[in-house]
Amino acid sequence: MRKLKIALPKGSLEEITIELFERAGYKINKRERSYTPFIDDNELEILLIRTQEIPLYVEKGVLDAGLAGNDWILERGVKIERVRELVYSKQGLGRVRWVLAVPVNSKIRQPKDLEGGKIATELVEVTKNYLREKGVRAEVEFSWGATEVKPPYLVDAIVELTETGRSLKANNLRVIDTVLESTTWLIANKLSWKDPWKREKIENLAILLEGAINGLGKVGLKVNVSQDNLGKILKLLPALRKPTISKLSEEGWWAVEIVLNEIQARELIPQIKKVGGEGIVEYPLNKVIY
Repeated sequence: MRKLKIALPKGSLEEITIELFERAGYKINKRERSYTPFIDDNELEILLIRTQEIPLYVEKGVLDAGLAGNDWILERGVKIERVRELVYSKQGLGRVRWVLAVPVNSKIRQPKDLEGGKIATELVEVTKNYLREKGVRAEVEFSWGATEVKPPYLVDAIVELTETGRSLKANNLRVIDTVLESTTWLIANKLSWKDPWKREKIENLAILLEGAINGLGKVGLKVNVSQDNLGKILKLLPALRKPTISKLSEEGWWAVEIVLNEIQARELIPQIKKVGGEGIVEYPLNKVIY
């Protein structure tokens, strides 16, 4: 039996990535301290690898595909096939930022003030490219961790990954610029992408994962309404496209169905009830595919 070897990011993105696979319809059993989780698809073989390494292994063909951050794809300078951008991070939906930060009491106010200075980061090559674009000459050194504690004694500034900014504030750092915004990408080895069976498998996976992301935080809402109150209901409803309206067996009654954000549903249900909505049903969504 043919298998597609795919890497999922181990670490901060691990939990939400597995959740997305499960929402996409796959059951994953991650055994403790195991790097090869079980998945209920005999045509898939999963490895858990640090996201920094995934682009390299995909480029070399050790892996057919993988989920990796755009930051590390750029940092490694790999030649791979970008299949689908998946906008999520460990906090949920959204992008992450690599920011240039300095101590709150530093005299450095903008990137050009770092001329001749020293910067610590894990994202060395991306930072060097950023400085070249800004016309700033500064030393960039690789940081093995605990990057936030290095300024001002060891370096003048850092380039660090942030989602909420809490860690930077806790270490008395302030952001002076954004170096890079990053999202997660489904990527493929170029030879694997040319293989018809593997390509179809990867493309199908992309559709399901994107649908799972689209479904995060959304619910379906069904409501029965009389002809007299239909217009009032429709004025209240936000929908991804237009609401689905179907005639009920009882004359003069309609069923209305929409997809909306869960928070919107919380606010709308009492309003729908007040204008004559009946038989209101809210249900969770695993996938929304446009």
